[in-house]
Amino acid sequence: MLQPAKTEVARTLRGYRAWERAMLAHPGDRSARAAFEDCGYTLCVLMGKRCAREAADAAEQYLRAGADGRLRERRGTGRRSGVTRLSVTSPLPRLPAET
Repeated sequence: MLQPAKTEVARTLRGYRAWERAMLAHPGDRSARAAFEDCGYTLCVLMGKRCAREAADAAEQYLRAGADGRLRERRGTGRRSGVTRLSVTSPLPRLPAET
């Protein structure tokens, strides 16, 4: 089965979470809601899910699985002995509500 590029999934998930915060902070902002729904739709397509929340959860699991695999490769063991945290390497987009 083809898997989406992890960089694209991570970028889309960051955008989804950023627009989600903006939409929750300003529920009447139609542009924030539209951008949030667009990001949710893109996540659904990338992850093969029908619900944006399920797609976001699947994206987090997909990215977490990749981080765990890299950790195992570095240690040379198949067991996971610690918690791996994902870090954001690029800044989040500036939202109209934040400026």
